[in-house]
Amino acid sequence: MKTIHDFNFKNKKALVRVDFNVPQDDSGKVTDTTRIAAVKPTVEKILNDGGAVILMTHLGRPKGEAKDEFSLKNIVDEVSKVLGHDIKFAEDCIGEKAQSAANDLKPGDILLLENLRFHKEEEKGDEKFAEELSKLGDAYVNDAFGTAHRAHASTAVIAQFFPETKFFGELLSSELKAINKVLKDGEKPVTAILGGSKVSTKITVIENILPAVDNLIIGGGMAFTFIKALGGKIGSSLVEEDKMNLALDIIGKAKEHNVKVYLPSDAVITESFSNEVETKEVDIYQIPEGWMGLDAGKKSREQFNDVLLNSRTILWNGPIGVFEMSNFSGGTVALGDSIAEATKMGAFSLVGGGDSVAFVKQFGYDDKVSYVSTGGGAMLESLEGLELPGVAAINK
Repeated sequence: MKTIHDFNFKNKKALVRVDFNVPQDDSGKVTDTTRIAAVKPTVEKILNDGGAVILMTHLGRPKGEAKDEFSLKNIVDEVSKVLGHDIKFAEDCIGEKAQSAANDLKPGDILLLENLRFHKEEEKGDEKFAEELSKLGDAYVNDAFGTAHRAHASTAVIAQFFPETKFFGELLSSELKAINKVLKDGEKPVTAILGGSKVSTKITVIENILPAVDNLIIGGGMAFTFIKALGGKIGSSLVEEDKMNLALDIIGKAKEHNVKVYLPSDAVITESFSNEVETKEVDIYQIPEGWMGLDAGKKSREQFNDVLLNSRTILWNGPIGVFEMSNFSGGTVALGDSIAEATKMGAFSLVGGGDSVAFVKQFGYDDKVSYVSTGGGAMLESLEGLELPGVAAINK
């Protein structure tokens, strides 16, 4: 893996693809700076070498048009505050303004280019656009794991213009190492927890990780497709009727790989999708008609806890209940507690996927696990065994 530590950036201008697609409130204020803070180690390495940094990113979905609400000038102050350096701003990412701003950079300077997606050529992976971007720097660094699964001009195509000076940034290399630690180098027993609403979104993930794991915990809405396929009565719980045979196939494949599959044994159920209604806990195979399961029950939590405390490597992708509603957050909180305890005991724990990451941040588990991924779609595709375009471009 060719990283920034393989190069000295003294008197060089590093063109760094970052993912500053950050959430903002109605006034444009950044509400979560995690993705900005994540690139600080890469920026510091380049500056400490005596180089200059040119940051490029997208923000939102302007669809090829310059729109003030998506301008990166709105986040310059926040980027400066989080990175701890003054940030210069270029009003475009290519052309005379960008080139002039890049030419004026001295060692120790940081320049933020305007939104890449103000040009439709970015998402199209246009080669000429990528070449124009490449003229701004002496080296290319990809530190945007969140967009590494996109074959866009700035994430994949541009790398060809830096045959000898293209590198993974600190964040992107850390993400890849964390995934490899689960799929290839994980200390056994390895346990994967897959939650969320649908089996269909996790099929390829499950199939790809089976050779690497010892235990597979399946929770969330997707569990009910398995329960019904196994003959259970699930009331009006979420189910993918057309995926029941697939669920049985997955159980069969898991047996072939000697992987133990753990499904919830009980569920917290309710008659309507609301936090303000009566709940009760029942055997998950015996949910009455008109009732739906929205969380894993106490017996399930205890069983999952036993598995996790005996694990040395843990992958968590997807909640096991509707944690956004307090009455149905208990299962996911218990899971978070178990993973935090296992991590404290020396296990390596990787959390990824939008809902799981949202949960660990909201409930304060982000500093109690080993690694929290910054890329939802990119992590899923990595777990599916796909080589990400942004990764392949550096490895070529």
